Amino acid sequence: MSRLKKQKAHEKEPKLERWLVSYADFITLLFAVFVMLYAMSIVDQKKMEEVQASIQASFSRDQISPPPPKVIGARDFGLIPEVLDQSSLLQGHDEASGAETREFSRIKDEVQANLQEFAAKNEVGLTVSERGLVISLKEAGFFPSGTAKVQAQAIPLLDKIAASISGSPNPIRIEGHTDNVPVNSSLFPSNWELSTARANSLVHYLIEKRGFDGAKLSVIGYAQYRPIADNLTEEGRKLNRRVDIVLLSRKGAQGEALRSGAE
Repeated sequence: MSRLKKQKAHEKEPKLERWLVSYADFITLLFAVFVMLYAMSIVDQKKMEEVQASIQASFSRDQISPPPPKVIGARDFGLIPEVLDQSSLLQGHDEASGAETREFSRIKDEVQANLQEFAAKNEVGLTVSERGLVISLKEAGFFPSGTAKVQAQAIPLLDKIAASISGSPNPIRIEGHTDNVPVNSSLFPSNWELSTARANSLVHYLIEKRGFDGAKLSVIGYAQYRPIADNLTEEGRKLNRRVDIVLLSRKGAQGEALRSGAE
C-alpha cells in the first residue's frame, strides 16, 4: 500500500525543465525575424532593375506606350529630356543649301547665255547670294522713263528669262526700285507708286503671259530707299532705276517671312 502511494506521488511531481523548450522555440523565431529584417534591408540593384524591366514589358504587350524617361543616376535628382542628334539635321540642311546654290548658278549661266544672244549684257545684272538669285532688269532696257509698261523690244528677252526660272520651285519676289529724283504725275504721285507699278507689271506678265502660279509670286516697291549705287551721279541713278526678279532661297524666304512678321 505504501509503494502505491509513493508511485502516485512520484507521478504527480511537475517537470520544471519544460519551459526550456518554449524558450528555445521563442529564441529561434526571434532569430529568424531578425535575419529576415536584415535580408530585406539589402536591395539588389540589378535584380530590382530586372523586375522593373519585366513589369514594363508586361504592360507594353497590350498597349504601345512611350519609352520611359532616362534617369541620370541614383544620386542625381530630376529627369533629362530626349536630345535630338542635331548633326544629322545640320548636314541635311547644308546638302540642301548646296544643291539650291548649284541650281541658282545653273539658272544664272542660262540667263547669261541668253543675254549674249540678245546682246543685252549691260541691261541685266545677275547675282547669287544667301538671299537667292537676283536678276536685275535695268530701266533703260525694259521701261521707258517715268512709265510702268515693259517696252515691246524687251519682251523676247523677258520671255527667255521667264523660261529659265519657270521650273524653279522657289518663291519669286518682284521688287521695284527708283532713284531719288522726285516724280509727280497723275499716274504716279511719287516714286512709291512708280516702283510698285513696275513690279506689278512684271507680275501680270508672268501670270498672264507665261502661266506662273500666283501663289509663288509677291510684289514690293522700295522707291528710292534700297539703292545699289550713289544717287549723286547720273551713272549711279541709272543703276538704281531697276526691277529685281528674286528667286528666294529657303533661308532668304524664311528671312523675308520673319521680317514681315516683325513689321
